[in-house]
Amino acid sequence: MAKILIIDDERSIRNTLREILEYEDYQVEDVDNGIDGIELIEKNDYDLVLCDIKMNRMDGMEVLSEGLAFKPDLPFIMISGHGTVETAVEASKKGAFDFISKPPDLNRLLITVRNALDRGSLVTEAKVLKRQVSKVRAILGNSQPIVKIKETIERVAPTDARVLITGANGSGKELVARWLHEKSSRSKSPLIEVNCAAIPSELIESELFGHEKGSFTSAVKQRIGKFESADGGTLFLDEIGDMSQSAQAKVLRALQENKITRVGGEKEIEVNVRVVAATNKDLLKEIEAGNFRMDLYHRLSVILIHVPPLSERKDDIALLAQNFIDEICNDYGMPSKKISDSALDALKELPWTGNIRELRNMVERLIILSDKVITDNDVKAFANPSAPAHVANGAAAAPQTDFNQFANFQEYKDYAEREYIKFKLEKNNWNVSKTADDIDIQRSHLYSKIEKYSLKRGE
Repeated sequence: MAKILIIDDERSIRNTLREILEYEDYQVEDVDNGIDGIELIEKNDYDLVLCDIKMNRMDGMEVLSEGLAFKPDLPFIMISGHGTVETAVEASKKGAFDFISKPPDLNRLLITVRNALDRGSLVTEAKVLKRQVSKVRAILGNSQPIVKIKETIERVAPTDARVLITGANGSGKELVARWLHEKSSRSKSPLIEVNCAAIPSELIESELFGHEKGSFTSAVKQRIGKFESADGGTLFLDEIGDMSQSAQAKVLRALQENKITRVGGEKEIEVNVRVVAATNKDLLKEIEAGNFRMDLYHRLSVILIHVPPLSERKDDIALLAQNFIDEICNDYGMPSKKISDSALDALKELPWTGNIRELRNMVERLIILSDKVITDNDVKAFANPSAPAHVANGAAAAPQTDFNQFANFQEYKDYAEREYIKFKLEKNNWNVSKTADDIDIQRSHLYSKIEKYSLKRGE
């Protein structure tokens, strides 16, 4: 349900607009001056603002400018009883979505409101898609290890030096590789990723170097390998510790000579590729065990970057958690939730064997299952499966969910929503009005959910 703020010093106009918009099932708040309006815009997440231009205490144009400074994507519709072309043009230049005159025409008002809300949704979707396409998120953290990594990236990225990134699963090795590419002179050329652990050993050479038609049974046509695809750019070899010995020998030759030969081919092909590799294994131990070539290790490790596990940088958890909350809520198209200091302290106490990836999944779970403010009790109740059992208020925490029972994410979301609503109803002794207020939805909407999930008292 869209949330709309009306800022106008005429009570009759505010009442009229409220009546019209609430009839259309919008959630409406109103205020009679611009100063209070700015405070509300700063504190709350509105989908649209209707703002009068001529007001006491603060002019509507000032409200527009300050409001967009806080929320640049918030649509403003300016309204005035003294509308002129010049005023409308000025409002448009300052960032207003549209301008309508008083008294507002009902049809014109509703069409403009719908268009403004649609535009806001498109802006949000565009941001999500842009982030999903680029996938280059900031490296967040102020701990000493992270500061050192950022400084190393700044120094190393502009060169063509090969880099070996080490660290546990989920610690952020891929993100480091992406920033090495992003800040390099090769950033306009492709970054090609190869997960060496995910490709069967008999296919890894074809994946890296390509193959000629007929070189083996399933080679029905010529294929270009990752080295050729990355020509002029960066090749990221993830989990290189799992690469087969034969493929290691060919990669070593490619690094030495900057030439590759396709499987089943004889022609040497020159390639200009910067190689960045990553592994969660101790390659020196792998060398001792005879699983990894020492000469390849020395070729790859011109620069070594170690990404520490989250357990060694717990001071960064608050910053990471807040960033994930904003990002995930934005993706879901919902207001950003707050997280209490006690909840952040509770997060720091968890072991985080899955590192950053596990923290993001945990935050997503908390957003789905908690109220407006994420508390330490929420963290204890919905703790990550790898954490030890917690006890909250003297009682055992909720049993862990078997995620294998869900065929897809929608099934899990429906399950989580049903359990959450059932919990809140029981907590409020099945008082629907109180529960609706508690979870911040319309009472009619809650009735629909109760019917959808066939919830019954005493179930």
